[in-house]
Amino acid sequence: MIRTQISMTEEQAEALKRLAAARGVSQAAVMRDLLDELTAREIRSRRIAKVRTALGAFASVDGAAGDHDDALAEAFLA
Repeated sequence: MIRTQISMTEEQAEALKRLAAARGVSQAAVMRDLLDELTAREIRSRRIAKVRTALGAFASVDGAAGDHDDALAEAFLA
């Protein structure tokens, strides 16, 4: 692991302490988990944007394409 130091507001520090206590883990573990969640969310958002761009690039044949946005949202939220 790489050791690092961050600055946060008093409110953030208190929230971090509460989360760590509620989960029964260290504050560092909470921060790592939150960073992992944020990173995964960002990657997912970029993938969705790429897929939406690609879906609009092709013409529908006999209406087979349907509503891409709804289908995509349903697929990624499932």
